[in-house]
Amino acid sequence: NNEKSVPQLLISDLKFEKSLAKLMFSPDQENHPSKAPVKYGELIVLGYNGSLPNGDRGRRKSRFALFKRPKANGVKPSTVHIACTPQAAKAISNKDQHSISYTLSRAQTVVVEYTHDSNTDMFQIGRSTESPIDFVVTDTVPGSQSNSDTQSVQSTISRFACRIICERNPPFTARIYAAGFDSSKNIFLGEKAAKWKTSDGQMDGLTTNGVLVMHPRNGFTEDSKPGLWREISVCGNVFSLRETRSSQQRGKMVENETNQLQDGSLIDLCGATLLWRTAEGLARTPTVKHLEALRQEINAARPQCPVGFNTLAFPSMKRKDVVDEKQPWVYLNCGHVHGYHNWGNKEERDGKDRECPMCRSVGPYVPLWLGCEAGFYVDAGPPTHAFSPCGHVCSEKTTAYWSQIPLPHGTHTFHAACPFCAHQLAGEQGYIRLIFQGPLD
Repeated sequence: NNEKSVPQLLISDLKFEKSLAKLMFSPDQENHPSKAPVKYGELIVLGYNGSLPNGDRGRRKSRFALFKRPKANGVKPSTVHIACTPQAAKAISNKDQHSISYTLSRAQTVVVEYTHDSNTDMFQIGRSTESPIDFVVTDTVPGSQSNSDTQSVQSTISRFACRIICERNPPFTARIYAAGFDSSKNIFLGEKAAKWKTSDGQMDGLTTNGVLVMHPRNGFTEDSKPGLWREISVCGNVFSLRETRSSQQRGKMVENETNQLQDGSLIDLCGATLLWRTAEGLARTPTVKHLEALRQEINAARPQCPVGFNTLAFPSMKRKDVVDEKQPWVYLNCGHVHGYHNWGNKEERDGKDRECPMCRSVGPYVPLWLGCEAGFYVDAGPPTHAFSPCGHVCSEKTTAYWSQIPLPHGTHTFHAACPFCAHQLAGEQGYIRLIFQGPLD
């Protein structure tokens, strides 16, 4: 048995220097000049490894930071009007005032006017590129390398999907609400939308495909556990899920939960899922510099291919789509890391499954990629594990966390997916421990 004589090395055996720990916990100085505006938090779209396939442009990017605005633009409900005709409702909702219109029937519409709130800032998210939308989000196609893959898909994300209201004073609480105001400052809930009168005489409703939120238990840390998915209403109330995404029957109201976002909350817009990270949470998260230092640390250990004996190296974070000749590859059933080679191809299996030369286990053989989006990491541990079947590499705790989370998929299913590329996870755990071979000298 040749295997025992080969020195094997798990990355966790490497001595990570104290300087890395320091790097990890000092917030990136360049991004925090002394008089920086207050940052409420950031939204990061799942499925992108640090940037959109064709690059981040304007309001369309893979992550969006919410900063305190120079002048408050929040709104809060004020007057309620009951109009007998839709025409009357249109007359009430003037272009200079925010309002939500609930069409109950052809004969009756309730219009709730909203007034300026000097204590809050409002941020709107949706598919529309109109000016009221701060963060433009399009449907995530798992593993797509270019936006051309996404254009043919009929989007299920609402044009004005949701809004986040942040308190301008500490502790800068952020709350989420379904639906956003359009260019004429209106939200219209048509006859078919689920809507109802609340016990205190106010109106509330749900959007067509809904806005779902999951708050993790124990925050966003290495001890995090998935929470339950809930639906958020237009007025920010919390409900259990409907039977299907667009059912007209709402779920049960969950009295003891709120629409307040916490570090690690997930927001699903039916076509894209966003991760909310608070400013404090981000300050405890690995920086890109830290991930780069980890990459250099692995490469400095000169892991080798046990077949070709060539040295392997993870490509730089900028080259995260093109397979490099030194790129490490892994057998997903056993975790043995090799360089690319044609050995052990099983012709009769369409070439997808390969036999590992180290242990003879048969399974998929894929290139390894570093997870570059630091916001998805729950800790600063070394990159010892890879998601299966995509081969994205990050810390053990991070793979364990994401593999437990059922992410909404389509209109009524859920499955665990890699946060870096949105591919559905496969295999017993959805991830594998990597076994590198050290240099023979």
